[in-house]
Amino acid sequence: MPEKMILQDKIIEIVKGVYEKFGFTPLQTPALEYAETLLGKYGEESNALIYQFRDYGGRKVGLRFDLTIPLARVMAMYSELSRPFKRYQLAPVWRAENPQKGRFREFFQFDSDIVGVSSMMADAEIVNLIYETMKALGFNRFIIQINNRKILDSLAFKVGISKNQLPTVFRILDKLEKTGIEEAEKALLEKRFSKEVVKELLEFIQIKGNNQEILSRLKNLLFDNLKGIKGIEELESILAYSKEISIPEDNLKINLAIIRGLDYYTGPVFETLISDLPEVGSVFGGGRYDNLIGMFFEKEIPAVGVSIGIDRIFSAMDTLKMFPVETAITQVLVTVFDKAAQILSFKTANELRKLGINSEVYLGEDDLSKQFNYADKKKIPLVIIIGPDEVKKNVITIKDLRSGEQKNIKGDNLITILKMIK
Repeated sequence: MPEKMILQDKIIEIVKGVYEKFGFTPLQTPALEYAETLLGKYGEESNALIYQFRDYGGRKVGLRFDLTIPLARVMAMYSELSRPFKRYQLAPVWRAENPQKGRFREFFQFDSDIVGVSSMMADAEIVNLIYETMKALGFNRFIIQINNRKILDSLAFKVGISKNQLPTVFRILDKLEKTGIEEAEKALLEKRFSKEVVKELLEFIQIKGNNQEILSRLKNLLFDNLKGIKGIEELESILAYSKEISIPEDNLKINLAIIRGLDYYTGPVFETLISDLPEVGSVFGGGRYDNLIGMFFEKEIPAVGVSIGIDRIFSAMDTLKMFPVETAITQVLVTVFDKAAQILSFKTANELRKLGINSEVYLGEDDLSKQFNYADKKKIPLVIIIGPDEVKKNVITIKDLRSGEQKNIKGDNLITILKMIK
C-alpha cells in the first residue's frame, strides 16, 4: 500500500546510494528464464521451489529463483564486458514457499556482485559494502557472520563424508539456526551417517570464541588439508582487510555454522543478523561462486556477491520503529473553491512544483473540511487556502497542520513556503 511503498522506496534509495558509492552499476535481467538455465544450479530442495511451466510455444520456462543465475548467464553471453564487472540489481524473485514470517513467494532482492576477481580484496569489499549499508540504514547492533565452504568441505572429508554426500549434509546444517542441534543430529542420523561422524561434525560447527581463537583451532584441526588451509587463509585475508578499514570485531564474526544452502558457493560465505531481531533471519546473504559462470561458458570466471532482503529489512525497521513519523510524498495541498479561485490554485501548485516542492491541487468537492481531512489522512504538512477573499487581496493563506500555525503571504512570495518545509 502507498504508505509502506513510500518507506520501502526510502530503503531502496539508501541501499542504492551505498552501492553506487562503491562503484557498482545497474543491470536488469528478465523475470523469465529457460528452465534448463535455472535447474541443477541450486540443489534439490531449491529446484523444487522454482516455478516452472510451459509457455504458449511449448517451451519449458521458469520464474527466476534469485538474481545470481541470470547474472551468470549474462556474463557468459556478453564475454566482452570489461572485468572486474561490478553490478547491482533490484528485482522481484519467486519461490514456491509456504508463506510465513520472513518467507514469501514473491519478494525483492537487491544484489551486488563483483565478477572476474579471485583476490580476497573482492570478498572484503563485499563485507565492507554490507557494513556500510547496515550503518546507512540506521542499524548499529548487527553481526556479519562469515565462514568458508573450503573449510566445510575439508572437515567433511576429514570425518569421512564423500563429495556426493556434501549437498545433503549442507542442506541439513543450513537449517540449524531454525531447527536446533537436536533436529540436525536426528536428520543426519536418518541419512545413515554414523554417530561418530555426526558427533564430530556438530562439535566442529559449534566451535566458539573470538575470530583469532576460532582460526587457531581450525589450523590445528585442518593442518594437513591443503583445501582447508586455503579456506583459513581466505578468512584471515578478509579479516585483515576489514581491520584496516576499522570494521569492529563486534560486527564481523566467524561462525562455522553458516553454510548457505545453495550448491554453487565455493569459498567465503556471508550472512548478516540483526542482534535485536534474530528471529527475522538473515537480512544479507551471499558468498563466492567461482564455478557458476563456467556452467554457461567455456572457462571459469571467479565471482562473489551478496543480496539484501528488502522485505526483511523493512520488517525489521518497522518492528524497531526506525522509520520517520512523516511519510507523505506531497508537501503542500492547494485547496479549491469557485472557478476563479480554482485557476489560481492550479497556477500556484504549478509554481510550487517549479520551486521543487511536491504539490497537489485538491481534485474533489470544494468543501474545505473535506480538503483538510484529505490532507490530514495523507499526512500532508502544509495546506494553502485560496478562496474568493484571497483572490481579491492577492494573498494566499498557509496552514501548517503540524503546529496549527496559520499565516497570510503575498501571492507572488511562494519562496516563503520553502522555509516552512522542514
